[in-house]
Amino acid sequence: MSNQSLAFEELGIGQKWTSPRRTIIASDLTDFSELTGDHDPLHTDADFAANGPFGKPIVHGLLGLSILAGLSSNAPRVATTALVDIRGWSFSRPVYVGDSVYAITEVIDLKERGRRHGEVHWYRQLLNQKDEKVQDGILVTLVSRRVPLPTKKTRAFAPSPQETLAPDCLSQSIEVVEVF
Repeated sequence: MSNQSLAFEELGIGQKWTSPRRTIIASDLTDFSELTGDHDPLHTDADFAANGPFGKPIVHGLLGLSILAGLSSNAPRVATTALVDIRGWSFSRPVYVGDSVYAITEVIDLKERGRRHGEVHWYRQLLNQKDEKVQDGILVTLVSRRVPLPTKKTRAFAPSPQETLAPDCLSQSIEVVEVF
């Protein structure tokens, strides 16, 4: 894996990546429960969960989404500056302790977004060891450009009273190109 991050202009619609796998362990649930304060017995109490719809504790849905975010942050590694939206996220199957999950990421849209960034729409899926989709949806991020786009500014100016100009030159405009 390269240490260099991809810039916005290096991405193309249809590009696809698969992350390495990560096995979820019991302490992941405990740590996530402590971090978030979500101690729902569906995730933390084996006796309670045994009588629930899944027969055993399930991984927090947002923990699955967080793991997907981590796995996909290196597949591909991009110059991300912000997560700006999550669209149509679905939790289609439970995830259990012992599951080995991985992420598939695909660029589905690219949009101009200012001089220094572009907006990338990623379709991301979290799959388990049986290659079953357990979560999916669209994440929208801002990604840095390798070279910012130049800006064009038009500035009007008037000559000083000391300047002697022909009447048609009393106001002029100049074009200034700035590159940061």
